[in-house]
Amino acid sequence: MRTSPSIVCLVSTVLLVSALPCLAADRFNIDPGHSFAMFEYDHWGLSFQRGRFDNTSGSIELDMEAKTGSINIEIEAASISTGVGVFDKLLRSGDFFDAVNHPKTIFKSSRLVFDAERLTRIEGNLTIKGITRPATLEITHFNCRHMFIYGKYACGANGFAKILRSDFDMGRYAPFVSDTVTLFVIVEALKEPSGAID
Repeated sequence: MRTSPSIVCLVSTVLLVSALPCLAADRFNIDPGHSFAMFEYDHWGLSFQRGRFDNTSGSIELDMEAKTGSINIEIEAASISTGVGVFDKLLRSGDFFDAVNHPKTIFKSSRLVFDAERLTRIEGNLTIKGITRPATLEITHFNCRHMFIYGKYACGANGFAKILRSDFDMGRYAPFVSDTVTLFVIVEALKEPSGAID
């Protein structure tokens, strides 16, 4: 039985169109050299103290035309750094991040919110110490451009989320040390090669 060329053409077109949404999203790898997380908390009402995590990795998918995508950020708990070795050891212990048993803090997006071309909010879930809670990153800065020094297209963003330590079984010393913590995320990500000219 001979297949009509028009039928072959129609089937090919349908398959191509159905594949387009999958091809539209660009995939980026987070650049660990320009990405990290910080946290800020109220210390006995005397000052707002900050610390950071030195090792951050993950991946991003963005479809700027459809204004959709997904973000996966992984932060190594043991990379916490406050500038005080004794305090870092305490924060890695079971009273706080329990870095041995829960080596990664993970943020996975469920929804990206745009205002025109600007990413303004990322809704998702944050997992710390094996406990997952909803969290929203408010984006204060977002930009994408071709980076000639890398020869690649790149996107970067700054954002923050307000969380409660007690939600993640880390409420020790509250309320003298604030239960509310501001988590800051700084990310730059490089686009994976796609064969297209950026």
